[in-house]
Amino acid sequence: MNPSPNTSPKRLDFFERYLSFWVLLCMGTGIGLGQLLPGVVRDLGALQFGRNSHVNIPIAALLWLMIYPMMLRIDFGGLTAVLKRPRGLVITLVVNWLVKPLSMAALGWLFLHVIFGRILGLVSPSDARDYTAGLIILAAAPCTAMVFVWSYLTDGDSAYTLAQVAINDLIMLFAFAPIVMVLVGVSGVVVPKAVLLTSVTVFIVIPLFAGWATRRFLVGRRGLEWFERSFLPHFKPVTIVALLGTLVLIFALQAANILDHWLAVVLIAVPIVVQVYFNSGLTYLLMRGFRVPHNVATPGALIGASNFFELAVAVAITLFGPSSGAALATIVGVLVEVPVMLSVCRICLRSREWYDRRAAA
Repeated sequence: MNPSPNTSPKRLDFFERYLSFWVLLCMGTGIGLGQLLPGVVRDLGALQFGRNSHVNIPIAALLWLMIYPMMLRIDFGGLTAVLKRPRGLVITLVVNWLVKPLSMAALGWLFLHVIFGRILGLVSPSDARDYTAGLIILAAAPCTAMVFVWSYLTDGDSAYTLAQVAINDLIMLFAFAPIVMVLVGVSGVVVPKAVLLTSVTVFIVIPLFAGWATRRFLVGRRGLEWFERSFLPHFKPVTIVALLGTLVLIFALQAANILDHWLAVVLIAVPIVVQVYFNSGLTYLLMRGFRVPHNVATPGALIGASNFFELAVAVAITLFGPSSGAALATIVGVLVEVPVMLSVCRICLRSREWYDRRAAA
């Protein structure tokens, strides 16, 4: 059913509406701190879980504070709704776990190794390998949190979106590490298996279990309405502060890397933008071809294009260090994703009549 013409357009809150601005502000603040207080930033970067683990304690704490509230919102009981409309889910999963990581690996190779490397001579082979590794890590983790925002903006089916995210999180527990190990290994970078599995455990398994256990306990004791209206809102400022703090700290640690390789930031953004439009467009067209409802197709297309950048940044830092090219690539993903995904939302909304003509036929 199409929304009533009198329905007010959906709006994001103040922070989410200007998320691109906050990200840029955090980038500038972090770079400034990295240049003005290099000793303090260096000391913060040295705080790790064990020697040479590359798991920075402040970043790990901030990322966990972001991920845990996301996991609280996942109701695994919503998986039953998928059984009634499995086609959209199958398309989403195929794009997420087969097309997306392979296409990103191919685009990274094409742009960074061939076009920007061999042809134009702007990227060295070693840098191209590191940047491609970061892009693969970014593409191997489908979005979990921001996809609810994208779904809201496009009038997506919230229950189906929740089921898609929940299943993606379950698959991520088993598929993320092997995909990264295989594709990054093929790109020429050796991935330490133990470190990667530790990252998945810290940033997915633990917050996923903690969120599930907390939700199950509190909903059982106080009810779903109290949980969603009274308990969850308390975590929104925590998530925002943790996100801003994470970006400031990451950019502070990356300050010299970004300033020394500003051109790389622009070059890395190219395959990310192409990948977002390619995967979202492919998913959207497949959904239309299989006559999936528009309010299911739009969340599927958006999930297929966006990334779980919190996890990607954490894994890249864990595997290669906070000043590595791989970490830089995941950070570029943070900068690019929000404005590009908002444009995808607009495309989905403006093409609704065209999409629904196929479903009516």
